Order: sequence, then C-alpha cells, then structure tokens
Amino acid sequence: MKFVIDTNIAFSAVLNTESKIGDLIMNSHEIFEFHACDTLRSELKKHRPKLLEFSKTSEEQLDQSEYQITNCLTFTNEALIPFEFWAGAANLVRDIDMNDIAFVTLAQFLSVKLWTGDRELMKGLARKGYTNFITTDELYKLRSLLEQ
Repeated sequence: MKFVIDTNIAFSAVLNTESKIGDLIMNSHEIFEFHACDTLRSELKKHRPKLLEFSKTSEEQLDQSEYQITNCLTFTNEALIPFEFWAGAANLVRDIDMNDIAFVTLAQFLSVKLWTGDRELMKGLARKGYTNFITTDELYKLRSLLEQ
C-alpha cells in the first residue's frame, strides 16, 4: 500500500525518529511504501537551521536522522508529473496553502492517499470534497490491522 508523505510528516520524523511517525516510516516497509516529491529534499535543506534548533542535536545527528527517514522514501521528480495533475491540485490548495501543491499533485498522480498532519490542509481539502488523505493515527491503526 502506497502513501505520499508531506513536509510536516517528514520534519516530525526527522526531529524524532523514535516517534510514532518515525516508527511508521522506518518500520513499515513490508506493509507500506512511502513516496515524496523532490521538493521535500529542498525543504529539508531550506529549514535545516530550524530543524537543528528544534531537534537540539548536533549536525551529525541531524544528518543521521535525515538519512534514516529519506532512505525509506521513494522520491519523484515533479517535472515528470503531467500538467493536468498540477492544475487539479492547484484548484484544491489555492486558497488553503500553495506550499502543499506538489504533495497533493503527487498523491493524485500516483492515485494514493496523502499522509499529512496539517489540520488546516485536511479541513480545507475536505471542504472541497477531497478526502484522499490519511492521518498518523489512522495509518498506525491500519498498520496494526495489516500486521495481524
């Protein structure tokens, strides 16, 4: 089963690899396949100073956390996604947060759910009838069911 993860999920996992989110990403490879856009790599670099500050770790420890998380993801170059998926996603996120367009686009392109913790994004998408997303708690429960 495949999912697209967005920036807030990746940041949470990098900040605490032993969290529920880190556990799901790093210990579910036999059940789930996680995808992300190349944009995520840029976001990790752009926000590195904040990640260092919040993590209260050394640069080496942060590098290790980033590696552990990104190594569990399959990355897609956004340039490979046809325009119609971008247009559809733009209509969905335009008045919510355009920073999420690449992740919504990739989820639509792959026909999979978006794993996000962004409540405003979920509420905004749901208002537009788009419910193709999953929360951390829902994903955790799903993994528990599938492991049985």
